[in-house]
Amino acid sequence: MSVLLTFPGQGAQRPGMLHGLPDHHAVRETLAQTSDALGRDVMALDDAGSLASTVSVQLCLLAAGVATARVLIDEGGERARPDAVAGLSIGAYAAAVVAGALAYDDAVRLVALRGRLMEAAYPDGYGMTAILGLEAAPLEAIAARVRDEGLAVYVANFNAPTQLVIAGAEVAMARVAALALEAGAHGARRVAIAVPSHCPLLADAAATLAQAFQSITLRRPRMRVFSASTARELRDPARIAADLAANMAMPVRWHETMLLARACGVRLAVEMPPGNVLTRLAGPVLPEAVACADTRLDSVRVLMARAGADG
Repeated sequence: MSVLLTFPGQGAQRPGMLHGLPDHHAVRETLAQTSDALGRDVMALDDAGSLASTVSVQLCLLAAGVATARVLIDEGGERARPDAVAGLSIGAYAAAVVAGALAYDDAVRLVALRGRLMEAAYPDGYGMTAILGLEAAPLEAIAARVRDEGLAVYVANFNAPTQLVIAGAEVAMARVAALALEAGAHGARRVAIAVPSHCPLLADAAATLAQAFQSITLRRPRMRVFSASTARELRDPARIAADLAANMAMPVRWHETMLLARACGVRLAVEMPPGNVLTRLAGPVLPEAVACADTRLDSVRVLMARAGADG
């Protein structure tokens, strides 16, 4: 295996992210397909006002990831074809589509429902905060201490050994952040996510989404699918469906997932737009990582072909 496509989650969004995609038939077709499945123009969702909505953010990330991956696959030829996919949070839906496991129209409707469920569960007063410079064990102990005080907060994302994210109520996150800084963390900053993702607070919403998956047929993927919730490869369609439905309430184990990718022979990770956070996280683990947002797509295809030849 040589090339892994990675798909970002919430927090990567930026105004104009769909309008800035390349002028390519695969992009135009993907955006039109998105609008048809959604029943409204997806291009109206990527302005700053619309991106205040969890629903809009997730739909834009889905469309941007799938469209860009289709451009790379369409233009890359056999030698530049990716071998595997991995997505962080909502990015897992784009990954499943690109791997051939989930039909895109179904993904659009499921993602719209996912966003609505998350917004309805926690319309305000909750979110996520990145804690930098502290390892998992002491941060989890701090979060448990704050929960014992009656405040809802959990460690949600294990992005790197000392780059973690907590999720919960505003007051609870502020309390954990203060204690973490006292314990040696060198930074705490809010993430652009308005709901407490990847923790038990979204268990009920995940259960409702799982019911919607019962009417959806998934297929065996054409590429290897790495789950960022379990840091394992998923091949069975039923397991992929269950993973997608549950991932909003499951911790993200991105660092472990990149270690798995390396163990499976991945040489190059290519991050779909609009950001480069996953590229920075993959850099210390994999031989090479590149973000489409920072690199011309023809250059990305050359890197993919080279990695494929080396593999």
